[in-house]
Amino acid sequence: MKFTTKFTILIFSVFFTIGAFAQDKKPASPAATAKGNISGANITIEYSSPFVKGRTIWGELVPYGKVWRAGANAPTTIETDKNLKIEGKELAAGKYSIYVIPENGSATVIFGKDPKMSAYNYDEAKDALRVQVKTRKSSKMNESLVYNINKNNITLSWENIDIPVSVK
Repeated sequence: MKFTTKFTILIFSVFFTIGAFAQDKKPASPAATAKGNISGANITIEYSSPFVKGRTIWGELVPYGKVWRAGANAPTTIETDKNLKIEGKELAAGKYSIYVIPENGSATVIFGKDPKMSAYNYDEAKDALRVQVKTRKSSKMNESLVYNINKNNITLSWENIDIPVSVK
């Protein structure tokens, strides 16, 4: 065989082999979106959803008393087209980052003015709103982090804890 034919076969073999071994790997914390309507306001939460994977989440992976980005990979964001009352406090229509400072039995939920600000460069001066909420034990084990938007609240659920936030 001519050199060019052998070389062409070799190149195709390499590409075929690489393609055969390439696998579609699911991301460790896939992107997720929660959408809902509360009191006429359209609300969208965009986040990455990490998994428990046998770990203790609250107080260990997510330490108590420290700002956490309320998801994984990129900042978690919430967007609303109308003003909301969050735990009785005003939050203007717009897009915000969400952070949580968990404690044993409670959490501070923070809405940041900069939706691109990560927890690594968190700046309290850029808070739009902070609310204190009580956490509760989940009715089921939540292997992946999930946000639910209901008729009067937004709830973050992960592992064995729910963090409900009243919204009107």
